[in-house]
Amino acid sequence: MSGQPGRYDLGLAGRVVVVTGGARGVGLGIVAALADFGATPVACARHSSDALESISTATFLPCDVRDEDAVAGTFARIVETYGRIDGVINNAGGSPFALAADASPRFASKIVELNLLAPLIVARAAQAVMHGQKGGGAIVNISSVSGHRASPGTSAYGAAKAGLDSLTTSLAVEWAPRVRVNSIVAGPVETEQAHLHYGDDAGIAAVGRTIPMGRMARPADVGAAAAFLLSPLACYITGATLTVHGGGELPAFLAAANAGNDV
Repeated sequence: MSGQPGRYDLGLAGRVVVVTGGARGVGLGIVAALADFGATPVACARHSSDALESISTATFLPCDVRDEDAVAGTFARIVETYGRIDGVINNAGGSPFALAADASPRFASKIVELNLLAPLIVARAAQAVMHGQKGGGAIVNISSVSGHRASPGTSAYGAAKAGLDSLTTSLAVEWAPRVRVNSIVAGPVETEQAHLHYGDDAGIAAVGRTIPMGRMARPADVGAAAAFLLSPLACYITGATLTVHGGGELPAFLAAANAGNDV
């Protein structure tokens, strides 16, 4: 993996951090960043991956984060192995494209279950461990800009992510000061599955040109932000949303104005 973030000491050495959906995509980038910073990442997902297994300090445990009993069992196993859980990153989520008028109510409920209710299940299991241990702990929910702007084709996903950010602020108040809870509002991220959303390399590059930083985020960018929120440097930060979107999207009126100048 990149190795880039590990140039800095964030005080995460030896800390046990659970990452849901940690075998691929953004989750894998988070696991890699945590490993680079010296943490002990535990990736929970339905299936592992070759890339995850290449990170020597990472551990994989299969878990369906929508199943409360499965999550409780997984967390008990982690505590039995390591003695504590210092951080949890709620990353598992996502949605295929489906227009709201065409998608069934069952489809929408499954999307909300994965992107909102599952993080609550995981957070509750984390709090149960963290509240009683020395030093407490920290939870980071991976949200999305889709929860803060129109999300055509993924409306249930956008609504669930908006709910996740609201949930973050409420849990932060309920569980302070023992457990800090924050969220990362991520913009478009270039993962191994980016082509499913943005097309070929040319399409991915075109999306990147709409972002002020000139590219989509890399999984390591989200990983570094998550590591910061877990670290002692963020010891007074809770109930916050950290936006990691490269400056957002260039306003549509600018493109329209430039097009008019070309006429």
